[in-house]
Amino acid sequence: MKPALQLKLSQQLTLTPQLQQAIRLLQLSTQDIHQEVAQMLDENPMLELAEESAPGAFAPDLPSPASRNNNTGESEPAHADDRGADDFGNEQADWNTGGGTAHSTDDEDETYPEQAAEQASLREYLHNQLAVSSLDGKDRRVVGLLIDALDENGYLAQDLGELAELLPAELDITLDDLETALKQLQHLDQPGLGARNLGECLALQLKALPEDTPQRDLAIHLVSNHLDALAAHDYARIKKLLRCTDDELRAAQHLIVDSNPKPGAEFDRSVADYVVPDVIVEKHRDKWLARLNAEAMPKLRVNQIYANILQQRDGRSPSQLATQLQEAKWLIKNLQQRFETILRVAQAIVERQGDFFEHGEIGMRPLVLREIADALELHESTVSRSTTQKFMLTPRGIYEFKYFFGSSLSTESGGTCSSTAIRELIKQLVSAEDTRKPLTDSRMSEILAQQGIVVARRTIAKYREALRILPVNLRKSL
Repeated sequence: MKPALQLKLSQQLTLTPQLQQAIRLLQLSTQDIHQEVAQMLDENPMLELAEESAPGAFAPDLPSPASRNNNTGESEPAHADDRGADDFGNEQADWNTGGGTAHSTDDEDETYPEQAAEQASLREYLHNQLAVSSLDGKDRRVVGLLIDALDENGYLAQDLGELAELLPAELDITLDDLETALKQLQHLDQPGLGARNLGECLALQLKALPEDTPQRDLAIHLVSNHLDALAAHDYARIKKLLRCTDDELRAAQHLIVDSNPKPGAEFDRSVADYVVPDVIVEKHRDKWLARLNAEAMPKLRVNQIYANILQQRDGRSPSQLATQLQEAKWLIKNLQQRFETILRVAQAIVERQGDFFEHGEIGMRPLVLREIADALELHESTVSRSTTQKFMLTPRGIYEFKYFFGSSLSTESGGTCSSTAIRELIKQLVSAEDTRKPLTDSRMSEILAQQGIVVARRTIAKYREALRILPVNLRKSL
């Protein structure tokens, strides 16, 4: 075979570094964006944080997508003009004087922020209680050992026999010592701590009530011997075994419900995770509009001092600094494009889910990613990235963008109904039901069918479990 040369034309999609960065920034959450920006600020001297009012800062006051064209052009963000020596000197003066704010030397005039008192942990609290108790010597050491063995809910999950075998022989701690120490631990200030199971935990709290509390003894007997039957709402069997009336059983049940099944959880020091919304939804002139949350947008600009130095060198600048300058411009531009895309997607969602903002979950309509993508002339994957881990603040609470998308179910009239709206209908039916005769899944399916919504019983059961609503036998009360 003779070698030959051939000329062939073909097309292929190449992801430039700038496009790769834009795609990656779009799918990041707000928290991840701030971490990314912090890393870039450490690595790139051409980037700097700026106040919102500073020239060249990326803090765009973007208009609502309702008032602009969907095909928005991508323009290079303007950078700061050259600053004079006087302006730079004023910044130095403000920095040296603390922004020009005078502080009084009088101690009475100075105000200091109040520091929140640190909450003691479960073990710290119990050790403090043990320190002021009358126990001493070996008893105090054994009780302290059991305190350290408690879990986060205040339970002693480890068997005392196993614990006695694990202890070194030189400590001379027997099983009887552990059982005595456990009784002493359970009678400290917080009732319910040191229990080995739920029944014992509830019984300890009930025994701490005054002896003249109505049906106290019945409640203690229930949690100690018939807790499984009570959890299964088998009231007929309980009344037959204990020979009590409905009123007596109801009063005992109220005492049990008022007890705390996890007495150690109130000492939990875990810090709640707060969500910073990307978009804020407000109503203006009978129309729901979305706007960007300024707190979620990092305020960046190019360091103008370094940029001017590179410009004065007329192309003789080091290649590394020139590359970093280009990367800084790309980051600022891609961040702006990211927030523009998020705002466009958010406004498209708000326009289609207006009934939700007016009437709640019952007004949610079916919505899929393809519908938003077609309306904004975007790819479906772009809409998916724009709705993942992005949140909007509404008068009804904070919701992830994904919350507004859901499947549809057909109605008798030929229309569709959102699965979110059906879940809300199920919640309303359960909240209004007679607890003595709760609605079955089949009965709820019949009620929805009377309203023109065709939902199978298995679908009702699936939505009910997703809403964490108990089955009909466990919702029944006296």
